[in-house]
Amino acid sequence: MSNAPHILVIDDESQIRRAIRTILTEKGFRVTTASRGEEGLTLAATNEPDIIILDLGLPDMDGVEVCARLREWTQCPIIILSVRDSEHDKVAALDAGADDYLTKPFGIEELLARVRVALRHSTSRQGAQTKLVKAGSLTIDLVWHIVKRGEEEVKLTGTEHKLLAYLAANHGRVLTHQNILTQVWGPADANHTEYLRVYMRQLRKKLEVDPERPQYILTEPGIGYRFISDG
Repeated sequence: MSNAPHILVIDDESQIRRAIRTILTEKGFRVTTASRGEEGLTLAATNEPDIIILDLGLPDMDGVEVCARLREWTQCPIIILSVRDSEHDKVAALDAGADDYLTKPFGIEELLARVRVALRHSTSRQGAQTKLVKAGSLTIDLVWHIVKRGEEEVKLTGTEHKLLAYLAANHGRVLTHQNILTQVWGPADANHTEYLRVYMRQLRKKLEVDPERPQYILTEPGIGYRFISDG
C-alpha cells in the first residue's frame, strides 16, 4: 500500500468521510481524512497527497478559501464534493483552482471516474511536462504547435492554437469561461464570452467528426469547457 495513490478527503460530515474512505480503500487507494479546513491544509502540507477531495461547507472556513490557499503552493488535483450545485458556487471553486466538481449525493462509479481522471492529471504534473496529447484520432504537439487528425495536419490560427493548447494541457480538468479567456486573451477580455463561443465553434469544426456532438471539447453548461484525452 505504500506505493498506492494517496487521497486526502476534507469533509465535515463523518458519514461522507467513512463512505469515501471505504470506497477508495477497497479500490487500493491510501486515504487520509480531515474534518476542518485548517486540519486539511496541514495534512496536505505534511502528507503531499496525489489528490484532494474537498467539501465547500467546512465549519472553520469556506472550501473555496481552502482551495485558493492550496493553490498558493501545490498543483495537486482538487475535486470539489459539495451539496452546493449552483453555477456561481461551481465557478467560484473552479476559478479558485479546483480541477473538478461533484455534487452530493454522488454515485460511486462517478466518484471513481473523477478520481481516475484526476490521478492521470496528477501523474502528468509530477512527471515530465506533457509534450503530446492524444484524443481519438487527434494528436496535439504542444511544443511544435502541430495538430493532426489521423495523418492529416489541421491548420489552425494562432489564437486557435493557443486556445487548444491550453485546453489540451489541462485535459480532464473543467476550465471556466473566465479562466480560459484570461489565459488565452488576457485579463482585459475575461468577460468577453462571445470570443470563446466563436473560437470553440471554429475549433470543433476543424477537430470534431461531428461538431454538434463533440467528443473532445465538451461543454460544461454555464461553467466552461473540458478537453477529453485518451489518458
